[in-house]
Formats: sequence, C-alpha cells, structure tokens
Amino acid sequence: MLVGMSQLTAGPAHRAPSGASVLAGARHGHPGLFWLAVFSAVLAVVATTGLVVDDRVLLGAPLWAKPLKFALSFGLYGLALSWMLSLVDGGRRTGAVLGWAVAAGAAVELVIIFGQAVRGVRSHFNSDTDLDATLFSVMGMTVAFIWLATVWLAIGVLGRPRLDPALTASIRLGLVVALLGMLVGVVMSVNGGHAVAVADGGPGLPLFGWSTTGGDLRVAHFVGMHAVQVLPLLAALLIALPERRLAGPARRPLVRLAGGTYLALLALLTWQALRGQPLAAPDAVTLAAAGALVIAVGATALVIVRQRG
Repeated sequence: MLVGMSQLTAGPAHRAPSGASVLAGARHGHPGLFWLAVFSAVLAVVATTGLVVDDRVLLGAPLWAKPLKFALSFGLYGLALSWMLSLVDGGRRTGAVLGWAVAAGAAVELVIIFGQAVRGVRSHFNSDTDLDATLFSVMGMTVAFIWLATVWLAIGVLGRPRLDPALTASIRLGLVVALLGMLVGVVMSVNGGHAVAVADGGPGLPLFGWSTTGGDLRVAHFVGMHAVQVLPLLAALLIALPERRLAGPARRPLVRLAGGTYLALLALLTWQALRGQPLAAPDAVTLAAAGALVIAVGATALVIVRQRG
C-alpha cells in the first residue's frame, strides 16, 4: 500500500522528515521493498558473523566482506525506494508492481551472492564451471531488470510527489545519478572485471576492498548507487535549517547544484578508474580536476546563497 506523508507536502510550513517519519514511510510505502530491507539486514548479520567465524579469503579479501557490502547496499536501496513511494499521489498500482519487481530482483541477487560465498567462490565474473557461469548470467539479467524497473519508477511514478520543492528535486536527481551509477556495472562487464590496469583481487582498502594498486570501477558504482540516500538527506538537512540561516528560495537551487556536483563526481571517479589510478593515489591531472570542481561548486553555492538566501 502506498501512502502520503502530509508533513512533507508543499505548503507554507515545510518540515524536514525526521528519522521516525522516514522509517514509517518506508514501512508503509511498499511492503516488498520494506521486507527486502529487513531480509538484507538479516543477511548483513549473517555476513558479519561469517567475517568473525570464517577466516577464508577470496581474491585477497575476507570471503564475507562482499556479501556484507551487498546486503547493506540493497537494504538501504530498498528503504529509500519504499520511502519515496510513500510520498507520491498517483501511480500507486504501477508503483506497487514495479516495487515488487525491484524487490524480487534484488532478493535473487543476494541469494546468489550469499550462496556463492557459502561455496567459497566468486559471484561476479566467474565462469569457472557451468553453474558459476549460469549464476553470473542470471545476476546480469537481474541487474538489468532492476535498472529498467527503477527507470520506470522514476519516470512514471516518482515524477509525481507532493513534497517540498527541494526534496522533490533531490529525489529526482538522486534517482538519475543512481541509475547512471548502476550503469557503471555495464562498464565492468565490458572490462571483464572491476579492476583496471591490474588483476582483480589485489591489495585493497579496508572493508571496501577497492584496489590500491590500480583503477577500480566499484568506487564510482558504489558512490552513484547511493545518491538516492545522500541527496534526499542533504535536502532534509537544508529544509531543517531555520529561515534566518537559509531562506527557502535558496534550497532547491542548492539541491540542484548538489545533484550536478554528485554527477560530476561520478564522472570523475569513473574517469580516474578507467585511467588505471587507485582512488587513494590520484595523479596531478585528477587532483586538478577535483580542485576545479570544488572551486566551481563553492563559488556557485556562494552566489546562490547571496542572491536567494
């Protein structure tokens, strides 16, 4: 069942969503997506236990680190989409069907990833046996299915929320950037793995496992996917600021600036990885591009606040 959240509707007295209101919206926004988040939380506990009791290593990383990351990622994604669906007026039937499609696809992904971890083998880019190749093919089709369902949600359903303008902009921008972040997975498939200029499975950053010796497309994939949480959270923080500190007319332009910045960051991280550079060891060109982005964003934000704040 999809429900509205009246405290976020457009009007003269906007209020930022509280943690309790977001959880309530996620609980009632879509049962399938909410229970996907619950299922993911249970699997996260399983994976954490595995990290403690199972000392096996796969491609240089703890065997259960990858399942833990995917459980947390899909859990947050499910909660975010369910909450967003609780905010729309129209398209409830379509939203319900597509929500179940996303939840089912994500559940299949998680079952395969955890099943392969139990077997002690790779879940991604694994064609060692016919079973492994089949499972990876299923994962590829499932990801494409999730992507298409999310596109349809973004265009047909989530384009009609009744919210504060800044929050509306953050949801739309977050979905666009997340969908582009998911497409980085296609680049990984074309590349034959997530690492660039080095083999998959070398030295990596703690927990994340991102390569410290070469480029790693998982960085951009991760950052892009979570735009659906980061941008609405930023909008909520801006809405929560007192009017004397930040006038309402400045909030939506600032959110749009944040969305553009996030998109530029996604492009920068993808470009850095494709050039074979580790996240923690950018060259002078990458640093110059990052510095230019920071200066441009800071200057633009200052202009927005002065003109509209």
